[in-house]
Amino acid sequence: MIFDLTSEADRTLEAGLDSQFASTGSRSPGSLNRALQPKTLEHDGFELKGSCFRRKILAHACRASIAFLASLSASLPVRSKAAEDSSWAIRDKSEWQAFVARFVTPDGRVVDTGNGGVSHSESQGWGMFFAVVYNDPETFDRISAWTTRTLQREKDSLHSWRYVPGSNPPVADKNNATDGDLFIALALARASVRWGRPDHARAAADIAHDVLRILVGKVAGLTILLPGATGFIRTDSIVVNPSYYVFPALPELAKLAPSPAWEKIRADGLELITRGRFGRWKLPPDWLAISRKDGSLAPAPNWPPRFSFDAIRVPLYLAWAQQLLPPVKEAFTDFWSSSPRIPAWVDLLTNEVAPYPGPPGFDAVAQLAQRDVQASPSGMHFPSVGSAPDYYSAALTLLARIAWAESGPPT
Repeated sequence: MIFDLTSEADRTLEAGLDSQFASTGSRSPGSLNRALQPKTLEHDGFELKGSCFRRKILAHACRASIAFLASLSASLPVRSKAAEDSSWAIRDKSEWQAFVARFVTPDGRVVDTGNGGVSHSESQGWGMFFAVVYNDPETFDRISAWTTRTLQREKDSLHSWRYVPGSNPPVADKNNATDGDLFIALALARASVRWGRPDHARAAADIAHDVLRILVGKVAGLTILLPGATGFIRTDSIVVNPSYYVFPALPELAKLAPSPAWEKIRADGLELITRGRFGRWKLPPDWLAISRKDGSLAPAPNWPPRFSFDAIRVPLYLAWAQQLLPPVKEAFTDFWSSSPRIPAWVDLLTNEVAPYPGPPGFDAVAQLAQRDVQASPSGMHFPSVGSAPDYYSAALTLLARIAWAESGPPT
């Protein structure tokens, strides 16, 4: 189901929602705020918008799709365009082993060391995904079991976005984060193929169906991907996070939960990123507001109007999926070449640039996004996991390596 966020019914339903936000902690050169995350609002969100009839149809469709998942998984590619583990960028498993040693606990929790030691669906999804790529089923099972046991929501197949050790309860906010769910589903889908586990394919399909059911809407003629089930619909605008558009995951999930909506998410996501760029260097913000009246775009209120720790993933996912269009690529290149070291952030309203550089993971993303057709593996020098100051930088480095291995020459 795709709900229309411009309809009068939806306007009325959401008119009374408060804009409540909370900080997740801080990231300075040692710890800088990556994003201000929304608190879950006390209502049932979009799950109540579908009629019983639509929910029954969805249930029948889900049951029908399960019947052919096993045969479907046989044709699901482990990579879209890459060689197997002999690929230069990922053949050295020591990088993955270093990641596990630093950031994965014995019970399978992936620790965000730069953000107060929390874990979240993002870290768990990335950890599961890395384990599949590096053919490490034992670590995958540990991370997957902890994720399901600790973050799985009760009413659907999505996952609560954050675990805070030492808090009571450690999972206080039941809202999801869409990028985390997309990576969890992608990891499960690939694991089903790599290790012959149809149960993983079924779990991936359940998540994919719920992404379509709960997190996809329409506003001003655009099909949009909400960052979470609740908290992002305002009376005058919808807030999206451009870095939550995990473009390389979309075609694989579309095979598990077939729907024309996946292609609309891709195409309209690209349009939002292309149109929604601001400041001297024409860069996408971490958080983007879409007007419900006319579809105009602006950096979202309540968050710093920056290209920073969230939006650095935009060029990563675009390059990985071979969707990095020339004008957008040129904008990133112009910004990255404007300083001796890649800045940690830039304010898109004032053009103020951070007085300190981003972590090594930013360099890995820039190398991936700026490569050209003549670039060869021997000419690339990705930073190591060991050089990363924290989990997030290390994860960006592994993602950039995998993206290089899986994507063909830039178009």
